[in-house]
Amino acid sequence: MRSEPEKPDFLTDVKIQLLLFGGKGGVGKTTAAAATALELALCQPERSLLLISTDPAHSLEDSFSGAEPPPNLKIMELDAQAYLHDFHEKNRQRLREIAFRGTFLDEEDINRFMELSLPGMDELMAFLEISRWVKEGSYSGIIMDTAPTGHTLRLMEMPEMIRMWLSALDALLAKNRYMKKLFRGSYERDDLDHFIEGLAADVKQMEKLLKDHQQCRFVPVMLAEALSIEETLDLIRELQRLHIGVVDVVINRLYPESPCLTCRHIRARQLRELARIFKEPGFSKLQLWGVPMYPEEIRGMKSLRSFWEGLKGVVPGTGEAMLSLPPVTLPVDSPPPVPTPDMALLVFAGKGGVGKTTLACATAIRLARAYTGKRVLLFSADPAHSLADCLNMSLGPTPKQAAPGLWVMEMDATADFIALKNQYRKELAQFLSQLMPNLDLTFDREVMERIMDLSPPGIDELMALAAVMDFLTPEGYDLLVLDAAPTGHLIRLLELPEIIEAWLKAFFSLFLKYKKIFRLPGISERLVRMSKDLKRLRAILRDPSQAALYGVSILTEMSFAETTDLVAACGRLEIPVPCLFLNMATPDNPDPLCRSLFQRESAVREKFALTFPGISRPLVYWQSNPRGIENLDALGQILYS
Repeated sequence: MRSEPEKPDFLTDVKIQLLLFGGKGGVGKTTAAAATALELALCQPERSLLLISTDPAHSLEDSFSGAEPPPNLKIMELDAQAYLHDFHEKNRQRLREIAFRGTFLDEEDINRFMELSLPGMDELMAFLEISRWVKEGSYSGIIMDTAPTGHTLRLMEMPEMIRMWLSALDALLAKNRYMKKLFRGSYERDDLDHFIEGLAADVKQMEKLLKDHQQCRFVPVMLAEALSIEETLDLIRELQRLHIGVVDVVINRLYPESPCLTCRHIRARQLRELARIFKEPGFSKLQLWGVPMYPEEIRGMKSLRSFWEGLKGVVPGTGEAMLSLPPVTLPVDSPPPVPTPDMALLVFAGKGGVGKTTLACATAIRLARAYTGKRVLLFSADPAHSLADCLNMSLGPTPKQAAPGLWVMEMDATADFIALKNQYRKELAQFLSQLMPNLDLTFDREVMERIMDLSPPGIDELMALAAVMDFLTPEGYDLLVLDAAPTGHLIRLLELPEIIEAWLKAFFSLFLKYKKIFRLPGISERLVRMSKDLKRLRAILRDPSQAALYGVSILTEMSFAETTDLVAACGRLEIPVPCLFLNMATPDNPDPLCRSLFQRESAVREKFALTFPGISRPLVYWQSNPRGIENLDALGQILYS
């Protein structure tokens, strides 16, 4: 029998040069990353450490609450776009020259495409910089607070994505190499070849670092809740598939034994879920660490320093998890009116882990019941879907009826975009074979095929979102309810239509300019439809009689800060926000933990009142078990007046 370690080795192992914390939004990964960086900096003063965030919705500064970190710890909230801009500035001429050598496009066409974003290039440039810091020993240790799960997995898959882009660039040079060798008898590699080779070497170095279990470690952070567990399992499986090292898992906010009925309910549910995860193969070889639920919010040096003090290894158990407890059902304070039957689109948005999926599901069920004869479609745009787990049913990319008047789907944005690229390649091949059946167009065909690989980041998700507009017809559905991605990702997605429209204009200009030699009617029709869907989506989102964004927050300082960013972004985009649900609130009772949480949450609730006086702010107390159609139906009944 192996002896259990007293603490995880990521708190002590000096060989780990890159330590990544990730998981579902709202589980405390930022806090875990900040507390780890502080612990390492104080216990290992000889080391030079960097704490860095790659989450589009940064919250590291909030964690330290303005306090000055130790001198050997630097804190950085990464601006990925700035690194991409710097890359463009340094290499614009190289990229333009590569395009000139390999295509029939003229300077105007090339300039148009060069100004567009490239897929994932902002995150890639930032990650390559981090990889370079590790390689050069700029810091003896880097601790990274990553974005929520879906966004993080994209980052982990970046080496494969960038290889596609480099392959596209190399294809542009292949014809030039061939022609020079054909007419000169030889080809000498030049600056452009070295540029591509250098980038490829950097990507290989990054991939090598990610797969080096001695130097790089990924620590999933989760809660003892069904949705968090399912997402963490998916994350661990994917990390293991990518051969990225995972040894420890942090389970945050575990409730103590207590006579308080609310605390007992939460603890019983947590223990039930913990008993289940020990049966999952994904957890069998991992060390699980439990962190208690602290009465005070973990912000500032003092509380961050004490975060790991209550850490304990988690072992299988049952006990009180099986106790039968009376249900806890508390009415919603100041519930808003039920959305009117004329609404076409409701978006539920907020920081990950605040319960937006639960409230979106409960609302969709309530609307389907309230407006018989109406057809409601509930769908998810989050790369890490959780609708299926919340409804306790299997779902896919086509609508499935979940209840009378209610259909549900989880979009597969990646598959839809792959289908678009395949359609483009197939139609292009057919056209070229009909145009010049006896000519070898190997290089030209590959170059033209690769144009689709230069699409902007996020186009897959936005394309899927636009496609859902096709469901909003008299023959389809009357009302769409969207469970959106976490705040930072959603804001980027809502701002994407302008980028996508620029990309579509570049394509349309190409088709119009070369219509005699570049006729692809099927793909042109699909891109025109996509453009129309995007314009319709934007028009609906800006019309308060047709659409609304319902913000969901919990009563913590970090969630308040992120909600403020979300409402500000919606103001810029002219998207109406009539309601902010303050979710999972702790009821006031004599129990010391609940009383402390209630007082802390009351102070944050007052901030919401002062900051958003014109927006409805219903208070939703913690619920016993908001999972499955029956329980969500009960929640939907008390959610609105």
